[in-house]
Amino acid sequence: MVNNHIASAFDRDLDKIQAQIMKMGGLVETAIRDAATAYELRDLDLAAKVRANDKTIDQIEETINDECSKLIALRAPTAIDLRLVLSVFKVSSNLERIGDYAKNMAKRTIVLEGLANSHDRRLGLKRLAREVELMLKDALDAYVNRDLDLARDVIARDMDIDQMYNALFREFLTYMMEDPRNITPCMHLHFMAKNLERMGDHVTTIAEQVVFLVTGQRDEDERDKGDMTSSDPEMSKTSKG
Repeated sequence: MVNNHIASAFDRDLDKIQAQIMKMGGLVETAIRDAATAYELRDLDLAAKVRANDKTIDQIEETINDECSKLIALRAPTAIDLRLVLSVFKVSSNLERIGDYAKNMAKRTIVLEGLANSHDRRLGLKRLAREVELMLKDALDAYVNRDLDLARDVIARDMDIDQMYNALFREFLTYMMEDPRNITPCMHLHFMAKNLERMGDHVTTIAEQVVFLVTGQRDEDERDKGDMTSSDPEMSKTSKG
C-alpha cells in the first residue's frame, strides 16, 4: 500500500509537470506563428508582443525545472520513471530555445522595417515557419501519446526544413552579389531563415526524446543534416560577415 501511495503521488506530480510542458509548447507554437505573421505583415506591435511573451516561456521552463528537481529528490524515481522525468528537462530546454529563436525573428522584423532596398521573401519564410510550427505540434502530440511512428515522421521532416532553408539562403546570396545595398537586409533575412532552421533541429530533438522514451534506445547513427551552407565556401564567407 505504501508503494502504491508513492506511485500515485509520483503520477500526480508528473501529470502537473506534463501539463506545464503542454502549456509551454502551446505558447511556443504561438510564438512561431506570431513571429512569422509579424514579419509578413510588418506588424511591429505583434513583433513586440512576441518579444515580451518570451519571458513567460522562460518562467515556465524555470518552474518545470524546479518541479522536476523536487520530484527526483522527494520521489526518487528509478528506471523508466527517471527516464521520463529527465526527458521533461530535455523537452522544456528545447522549447525554451525555440522561443528564443522566435523572439530573435521578431527583433529582426523591427530592424527590417527601418531598412530600404529589402528583398523580401515573405512567402518563403512564411512557408518555412508554417512547416516548423506543424512539426512542433506533431512532436508534442507524439510526446503526449508516446507515438513512435509520428515521432519518426517528425525526425524525417527535418531534412525538408533544411532544404527549404538552403533554397532561401541561395536566393539571399544571389541578391547580395547583385547589389551591395542588399547585403544588410538580406543578412537579416538570412538569419531569420536560419532561426527557423535551428527551430527545426530543436523540434527534432524533442521527437528523438519520444523515440528514447518508447524504445529505451537512441539511434546509433548521427542524424543527417540537409543544411549545406557550412560546406559552401561562398555561403561560409557570407555567414561569417
